[in-house]
Amino acid sequence: MEILPASLLDGSFLIRRAERGDVGPIADLLMADDLGAPPDSSGDRPMEPYLRAYEAIAADPAHFLAAVEDPAGQLAGTMQLTLIPCLASGGATRLQLEAVHVRGDLRSRGLGAAMVNWAVAEGRRNGAELLQLTSNARRSAAHRFYQRLGFEASHIGFKRYLA
Repeated sequence: MEILPASLLDGSFLIRRAERGDVGPIADLLMADDLGAPPDSSGDRPMEPYLRAYEAIAADPAHFLAAVEDPAGQLAGTMQLTLIPCLASGGATRLQLEAVHVRGDLRSRGLGAAMVNWAVAEGRRNGAELLQLTSNARRSAAHRFYQRLGFEASHIGFKRYLA
């Protein structure tokens, strides 16, 4: 996936490809959300699983892990984009959007919408015909957010933990 760094919200934020040094702050952002923590989370967080996941994401050109920086250069948000070639829907390429998170003190200021709108544009630019995402059933505010951005709740998702 060819994605270039971009500015969001009139240049106040920078979205770029995450680097290895971003993994700890991204994991902290994900863990700050009770629903984003692993099901068996005990408080201590070994970095090895996050670094393994990062290396796999970084090595595959179909994936893009975003780091969004605030004006001070601190992590403000993250999300993961994955292009999926698919035989369904006439062979349409899908863009899967995962783990959209904005730092708590920056929520409800337009950053999340700017991030998702950027992802939509990048998906189109990379040949995707459909953007899909899942959201935890308990996230009613997130569901309203996505619906405001033009998404529709069209499917029911299922998960099965394998570990």
